[in-house]
Amino acid sequence: MTVPLTGLGWTSSNVASAGWTPILSTVEGSSANFGKGFAQKSAYYLCYTSAINSVNPTGDVLYDVAIVTEKSLLPSGYTYVKEFLEPKISISKKKRLCVKLVPFGTADTAVFDILLSSKSKVVPNYMRIGEMSGFALWCRKEHVLKPRPLPKPRNLSLEMKQLLLESEKVDHSSETPIAPFGPKRQATIKRNESIYESSNVYGISAMDGVPFTLHPKFENSITKGTNACSLFKNFHIKSLADIEKEYDYGFVAERTAAARLPPSIS
Repeated sequence: MTVPLTGLGWTSSNVASAGWTPILSTVEGSSANFGKGFAQKSAYYLCYTSAINSVNPTGDVLYDVAIVTEKSLLPSGYTYVKEFLEPKISISKKKRLCVKLVPFGTADTAVFDILLSSKSKVVPNYMRIGEMSGFALWCRKEHVLKPRPLPKPRNLSLEMKQLLLESEKVDHSSETPIAPFGPKRQATIKRNESIYESSNVYGISAMDGVPFTLHPKFENSITKGTNACSLFKNFHIKSLADIEKEYDYGFVAERTAAARLPPSIS
């Protein structure tokens, strides 16, 4: 992934300073020496960097590039490009290259690439900056993609923290008395106890927490070690004939009332 440039400069050799890359040729392939024609003993080239170092410790990015003449004032917020030149090398002051650097966090767009070409050349998708020493300067601007900030942890209020601490101090093993079903009988059930697995919502039954006791009528017949089947030995299972006989009803009264004639009017 490409990153925005963080600076432009001049270098008087083919090997620029550490972290800087010289532009040695144009898009057509010819030499990009800006010192030609000025009787210079050594050439100088435009160079760029994307590094964050001692020269650019705050991490500013290259927002814009402009060319100004020697009689023009330096635009507000712009600075002249840096120079990494040998002592006998000087840059022409007829036209000067200046840049505007802005903090990365405030930049919506930035310069991602610089190219050089002949004056008559058109470079697609690049913006023309101007002309210097027989070269046309081009830059490519793009939107700056910034990482999304991580969500900040939620700050609990003092009241909420106290509520959480108090809830942790509750003894869940304490017993809560439950109203008895029979006379003079009390039953208790622990909050944690359940015949169902309640580790998740699907294991909770509607009957959880409801105590069961036998009717006092059957309590006297229960002794320690009694077989559970013997508790029902006095139960009588009625047959269908017994049930029909016990609950037989002939509807005689209803039929008589329905057949009764209304009184005659004389």
